[in-house]
Amino acid sequence: MSGLAVAFGNPKRNEVEIMMQTIAHRGPYASGIYEGNNLILAQNYLQADGTVSERSKVPAGSLNDPNLVICYDGQMGNWAELAREHNIPDGPFREERLLLALYEKHGKEMLQYLTDAIFTLVISDGKDLFAARDLLGIKTLFHGWKNGTLYLASELKAMLKVTQEVYEFPNAHYMDGSGKLTRFAELPHSPPKYWDHSVDKMAGDIREIIERSFRNRVDFSTPTGGLLSGGMDSSVINYLGSKVYKEKLGPNARLKTFAIGVGESTDVLSARLIADQIDSEHHELIVDLKQILEVLPKVIYYLESFDPSLVRSSASNYLISRYAKEHGIQVLLSGEGGDEVFCGYKYLGQCPTEELFARQMECIGFLHNNASLRLDRMNMCHSVRVVTPLISGELLRYAMAIPPQYKQMPEGNEKIEKWIFRKAYENLLPESITWRSKQEFSQGSGSASVLTAYFEENISDGELAEAQARYPIVRSKEELYYFRLFTGNFGDGHAVKTVGQWISL
Repeated sequence: MSGLAVAFGNPKRNEVEIMMQTIAHRGPYASGIYEGNNLILAQNYLQADGTVSERSKVPAGSLNDPNLVICYDGQMGNWAELAREHNIPDGPFREERLLLALYEKHGKEMLQYLTDAIFTLVISDGKDLFAARDLLGIKTLFHGWKNGTLYLASELKAMLKVTQEVYEFPNAHYMDGSGKLTRFAELPHSPPKYWDHSVDKMAGDIREIIERSFRNRVDFSTPTGGLLSGGMDSSVINYLGSKVYKEKLGPNARLKTFAIGVGESTDVLSARLIADQIDSEHHELIVDLKQILEVLPKVIYYLESFDPSLVRSSASNYLISRYAKEHGIQVLLSGEGGDEVFCGYKYLGQCPTEELFARQMECIGFLHNNASLRLDRMNMCHSVRVVTPLISGELLRYAMAIPPQYKQMPEGNEKIEKWIFRKAYENLLPESITWRSKQEFSQGSGSASVLTAYFEENISDGELAEAQARYPIVRSKEELYYFRLFTGNFGDGHAVKTVGQWISL
């Protein structure tokens, strides 16, 4: 996890330096700038990125072509497999060296190999440029122009230091030096052939794939803790985290877990139960409305969004990530992605079974400019790396072929969301966890209700009506408050168009 800024055309070093200063939080451990013909690439890294030292020459370059350089932000679940195939040894810049080797051998076709990776990357030899963003858009990237020069950066705020003409780099696309965008992949429009496996077989496969994903992504080489909400997703990831942690460090070793709530929220109570079962060193952060309101300006500055559902959950995420950093944590384990993979959102239960696959793909399509921002930004702003084993190409491909009735299982007049996922872990986690009703993070932590009520009381109907006349995009009083903070930082021009709004408030 890191940050990058690139200028291609007629670049000025001082502009790129300012861009990198703006996103210094993404990598205070190691950084560097490369200058070539028509090109400046800048990169920074966290200490938790693991394969980089303070003495490393940043950004990474090819061993075969001294002019070929890469800027990269991402995680590869299938690095070991690809490294064996392409004879790439472990060591500094292992993922970057693999990506450069793939590019030198396959050019833009390299992207077909990155089926279990989240990434943004920019590769250039000074003559041309190749930039790309992963299928789901989990890693963030923006682009824009100024005086014929193409700029790219990990965050909107860095782009706005040099140009107001900013755009979100679309997920599943690559770009050349002219700025031309080409789609390289897309989510399926129709379901694959569904598995005819038994429930036990599918449950066992799910456990096996998730554990493999976890072990491929987590090595505990740097201080690691778990975000534990007590929901199904985070409980599974922290259960695995504690299991592997004890394997590596001994039976008495205890993984640090972190929970947050507005008072004794349902998340806090459920997290305690899980922490006790997995024998973690558990930490709780109990906050109130005043503390949440105090951090909202920073949350929106780092998040770069004004969507209410996203901001509420991000406020809780910001506070707990900061708290974990204060306890020495450099890597946080997250259960993010489970709702998208296994159809966990309650609203999906309202659609007919035959429409569930299409609605699931639609839900996944919101990630690139909504939910993925919280995942990236609320941890990176504290220079903490986040790892998400449930966001796995292998797991998503398997889950897409699970018959829809096993994702949203009918029971009376209701449907049990993520039924097959719950079934997979029902004998490993407490019943009150595996069959706990889905709640968004902001609901479970308690931030949703207090924030909505506060803004309903403190912003008048007239203020909302006046704002909506000018900005129809604003849907509520709460969103108006966030919108004002957003435009105060980023303006009301192109930046607003980069914001993705969730389907409901």
